[in-house]
Amino acid sequence: MATPFKVCCIASAQEAALAIRHGAAALGLVSEMPSGPGVISLEQIAEIVKTLPPGVASFLLTSKQNTAEIIEQQRQTQVNTIQLCDRITEGSFSDLRDAFSDVALVNVVHVQGEESIQEAVDVAPHVEALLLDSGSKTSSIKILGGTGRTHNWDISRRITDAVKIPVYLAGGLNAGNVKDAVSRVNPYAVDICNGIRTDGRLDEEKLQAFAQALQGT
Repeated sequence: MATPFKVCCIASAQEAALAIRHGAAALGLVSEMPSGPGVISLEQIAEIVKTLPPGVASFLLTSKQNTAEIIEQQRQTQVNTIQLCDRITEGSFSDLRDAFSDVALVNVVHVQGEESIQEAVDVAPHVEALLLDSGSKTSSIKILGGTGRTHNWDISRRITDAVKIPVYLAGGLNAGNVKDAVSRVNPYAVDICNGIRTDGRLDEEKLQAFAQALQGT
């Protein structure tokens, strides 16, 4: 069995169909962000979600820190997964659970140092999965994804070993390094945006090469 993969920064129903055709198990749909690629409107996200077949996870990437705003985003888009790219500062995980029991929560941990391990352990009981990325929640302009940069995979491996929920690995992956990344980190799944794009558009050749590289991982 190949390691499952999620294609992020989906910009249209056509890109969604292309990703699914090449085996994507999940799609990332990026709402308003302080920086980074792939941002589309909530209306566009909702239209793409309507086209997805059963069994494909639709991830709404949100930078919102207020649970009431996150709940409203989900209601507008009808995604089945919320990817929390920043810390919740108003409200709690319980608010999200009460609002939609059938929507999965995935929390992003931006792996920067040893402190990321404790962050992951602390948040894991509140969500269905973690996503390890290479951004920064503390920069003057926050970087919450789409960096195209790898991070310290040794720390990521320690996180996958420390938590009991699925872990997605993101950050600078491509056809050339994903097999090594999977071997070193042992994630449940991987997440890719820039590594399969050319001039911002989903590149079928790169996508196919990435999917092939995952065969047998």
